Amino acid sequence: MNKMQIDIVSDIACPWCAIGYARLEQAMEQLAPEYDFTVQWHAFELNPDHSGEGEPILPALARKYGRSEDEMRATQSQMMTIAKDLGLNFEKMQERFTCNTFDAHRLVKWAGEQGRQTAMKQALFDAYFGRAENVSDRDVLLSCVENAGLDSAKAAEVLDSDQFAEVVRKDEATYQQAGVSAVPAFIINNKYLISGAQEPDALVRAFQEIAAESE
Repeated sequence: MNKMQIDIVSDIACPWCAIGYARLEQAMEQLAPEYDFTVQWHAFELNPDHSGEGEPILPALARKYGRSEDEMRATQSQMMTIAKDLGLNFEKMQERFTCNTFDAHRLVKWAGEQGRQTAMKQALFDAYFGRAENVSDRDVLLSCVENAGLDSAKAAEVLDSDQFAEVVRKDEATYQQAGVSAVPAFIINNKYLISGAQEPDALVRAFQEIAAESE
C-alpha cells in the first residue's frame, strides 16, 4: 500500500482549485486500492485585503490581469466547459462578485475537526461558482455548512468568535514562506510540489513516480 498525504493549498475564490480537486479525485480513483490517500486543505487568499461590497468579477479580473472584459469572459467560458465535463457546477461563475474568504477558510478548518473538510470546501465552491453567492455572508456560510452535513448552530458559534482565525493565518504564512504564490498547489508527502490544476493522467504518473522513489 502506497501512502500519499496530499496537502492542498487553495482559495474558495479560485476556480482552478475546484477543477484541480475534481481532477485529483479522478486520479485517486484510478490508483485505488493500491494507494492510500489522505487529503488536508490549507488556506490561501487571492484577495486578502478585500473589504466592503464586492465588485463584479469580470471587470475586477480584467483590471487585475491587464486584459479586456471580453478576454476574461472567454477564459471563464473555457473554465465553465472544463468544469461541466468534470461534473462541477460553474453555471454562475461569471455573475459572481469579488469577496473576502477568511471566514470561509475558518469554517473549512472547523469542518476538518468533524472529518468533513472536503465536503465543506465543495459546498463553498458550489455556492460561489454554481450560484454566485457571497461566501463572506454569514447566512450563505451557514447554508454551506448545512449542505456539507454539519451543524449550523455550532458553525454560527465559530463565526461569532475568533476561533480558527489564528490557524488560518498560520496556514497562510507557512505556505507563503515555503514559496507558494499561486494556487492550487499540491504538496505530496511533505516533500513534492505539484502546481496548478493538472490533468488526472499527469497526477497519476506523478504519484507513481513518487511511490517508486519511496520504495
